[in-house]
Amino acid sequence: MSLLQIDTINVVARSPYLVLFSRLGSYPQHWLDESLRNGELMEYWAHEACFLPRSDFALVRHRMLNPDNMGWKYHRAWMEEHAGSIAELVAHIGQNGPVRSADFTHPRKGASGWWEWKPHKRHLEGLFTAGEVMVVERRNFHRVYDLTRRVMPDWDDERDALSREDAEAIMLRNSARSLGIFRAQWLADYYRLRQPSLPGLLAAWQEEGLVVPVNVEALGEMWLHHEALAQLETAPGGKLTASHSAVLSPFDPVVWDRKRAEQLFNFSYRLECYTPAPKRQYGYFVLPLLHQGKLVGRMDSKIHRKSRELEIFALWLEEGVKITRGLEQGLRRAINDFARWQSAERILCRRLPEGLFVGQEQGWEIDAD
Repeated sequence: MSLLQIDTINVVARSPYLVLFSRLGSYPQHWLDESLRNGELMEYWAHEACFLPRSDFALVRHRMLNPDNMGWKYHRAWMEEHAGSIAELVAHIGQNGPVRSADFTHPRKGASGWWEWKPHKRHLEGLFTAGEVMVVERRNFHRVYDLTRRVMPDWDDERDALSREDAEAIMLRNSARSLGIFRAQWLADYYRLRQPSLPGLLAAWQEEGLVVPVNVEALGEMWLHHEALAQLETAPGGKLTASHSAVLSPFDPVVWDRKRAEQLFNFSYRLECYTPAPKRQYGYFVLPLLHQGKLVGRMDSKIHRKSRELEIFALWLEEGVKITRGLEQGLRRAINDFARWQSAERILCRRLPEGLFVGQEQGWEIDAD
């Protein structure tokens, strides 16, 4: 998978934790926090803000060294205007250790009476994008920053940094491996790269044995990463069957490329949390529903942590999806597992498709097992 996209919305479990749950099942959420704290993971801009292996530091270092190419993520005018206070901040971290933006007080209230955004938060964001500081842990999901030179004491830019071209070549390989099977035009979005010269790249990969061309029913010509060949060989015998059902994050790699999700799964999806409520088609934070290799529906829900309830505001099935016993069992199990993992004890349903969960349209108690 290579990357875990980070998002702070927590109406249900935050995205990176949910992406892992959809694949691993119930696991202790502190695993991810510990992996960041002990240095197995790092944060940086990859697809968007992501967790990635710290061993991939070299892949993104060229972005840090050229922050002006990072668009809205870096504002040189701000960094130059506040160079003095930023230098003081760097010195403070050097002398006193890691900091959070919450460690600094607001300088003044705005005209509205609300506290204005603290300049130190923006300083730290700029230093982060420029690779001067790194996130060494999260406390209540708030970033804790330390100096990069202290986090990576053995790193030397002159010796270790990759050129943009070399780094992006590795990123594209990672993308191919993470996707498994893909159309050529899907590769660049994984790490938000410029579209490469695809014919020459794929021809070289094919000659190397990294990928093989395949023809997929209803999808046409695609490419398969060599690590997935063993699975392909089981397909003619009918042994390659999807059996998993899961609730997905809107930022899951399965759906984060909306065009790919539509082409691969015929699943048209848009995150509506930033859309005014009256203009939303579905809901605030709608979760795709996976069943046996297909995206069969979506669910707008919220976890009520104090009352230990998962409230399903609405659940929709995609056009043409028929309610069968297998579908119902798979979705019920996936929803139960999703809720139980977040310590919920009951499901509350407000709006369901007609014929789904008959007799339990208002909800149910979650089985203890």
